[in-house]
Amino acid sequence: MIDETALTVLLTADQLRDRVRELAAEINTSYPTGRDPHLVTVLKGGFIFLADLVRVLDRPVTIDFVSVASYGTGTRSSGVVTLATDFEIDITDRDVLIVEDIVDTGQTLSWLLDTFRARHPRSLRTVSLLDKRSRRTAEVDIEHVGFTIEDRFVVGYGLDYAEQFRHLPYVAVLDQTPQHPGERHTDSLRR
Repeated sequence: MIDETALTVLLTADQLRDRVRELAAEINTSYPTGRDPHLVTVLKGGFIFLADLVRVLDRPVTIDFVSVASYGTGTRSSGVVTLATDFEIDITDRDVLIVEDIVDTGQTLSWLLDTFRARHPRSLRTVSLLDKRSRRTAEVDIEHVGFTIEDRFVVGYGLDYAEQFRHLPYVAVLDQTPQHPGERHTDSLRR
């Protein structure tokens, strides 16, 4: 188990709150009156961002969740995306907004966009709290980005390392992770 002393705060709770409000304002203006979006987030990491975003949107929305796998228990994407849990609401002719916690290589988001397009939504947009453009290997368009960050492994605000740190109200860089008991190593930490 890694303790919180291995973390360096990157984005404070106040910075996150303020940016989520700004993103909500952007999203509110991007949908015409009467066309309330259906928000779909990727579990588990996106649930806190989604909850905070929904509370500050000035319009009714519906929500749904999907579960995909591309990380496993490591710190690097496997490159293979699978849908573990599908959404429950039919998105045909709906305005869909995919809510992501972080876009890294873009492989997961690219796969989601293709999968969702096959279900014929009226519109399909994305919002991501964090964007690691330097790691991008798939071309994806993210209409709303909270913060662009460097290629560091981050935790908190729903993001985890081996199921730890999701509860933190801020986003932090994980500076170290033990490779073997007593050893500290930082070179392999990437998301």
